[in-house]
Amino acid sequence: MPPPEDSAQPRLATGCRWGAEKENKSSSKPERTILYPEGALRLRDTGLLILERCDGKRTFGEIIAELQAKFGDDADPQKIRVDISQFLEQLRYKRIVDY
Repeated sequence: MPPPEDSAQPRLATGCRWGAEKENKSSSKPERTILYPEGALRLRDTGLLILERCDGKRTFGEIIAELQAKFGDDADPQKIRVDISQFLEQLRYKRIVDY
């Protein structure tokens, strides 16, 4: 599948929804679960930051810009773009995300 274009608006695919937010017992970071027809996917850290922004309103370009700002000058902007693109492509392949 091709990577998302900057104008694409990623969102949860039909049949997928957020589960309850939980506190991770082994760390203080929250985690959330995406429920989809074939199972569930537990998210935390960067994956959670990405998918929370996939609301069907933000564009892929806006998501990239928000996360580049969040990670600051220490992070390579091109690497952030590639990593987020690959993450979303994997979720699209599993029919969890659509754009």
